[in-house]
Amino acid sequence: MKTSLVMNFSVDKENNRINVEREFAAPVGKVWAAWTQRELLDQWWAPRPWKARTKSMDFREGGTWLYAMVGPEGEEHWSKADYLTIDAKKSFSAIDAFCDSEGNLSPDFARSTWTNTFTEADGTTTVSVSIQYDKYEDIEQIMQMGFKEGFTMALGNLDELLEK
Repeated sequence: MKTSLVMNFSVDKENNRINVEREFAAPVGKVWAAWTQRELLDQWWAPRPWKARTKSMDFREGGTWLYAMVGPEGEEHWSKADYLTIDAKKSFSAIDAFCDSEGNLSPDFARSTWTNTFTEADGTTTVSVSIQYDKYEDIEQIMQMGFKEGFTMALGNLDELLEK
């Protein structure tokens, strides 16, 4: 069994993209389920002490996921993902945006396109995440909000969930 799992986080300034590569000590079916089923997503998606709470999820091409990040004081930050493509247990892509509780997009933040690719080798699954923005300033804004730290913590939560 592998004792150190790969975690790479980089910002491609030239192409306005964040790239994350993360290994998980679990088969692809289990990792895929954690990324695509609301009951599992709500258990790991938010960095502690925050929690993710799904309002609605329709995981299909053309479907959406509407959820809140709920803080320890009950504050809510809403997001919406519009699913573009799905290739079961291999990849999916979605356009992500901050919004209100009804899914109306926030004019204060840019949308981003997430492409998540899943590959398995020897019982370890690698998830490669590419997050594309229109301009680098949008990446700077999200990074100043603590995206790298928060996403890294959430992926650690996923490790714990997959161990159960």
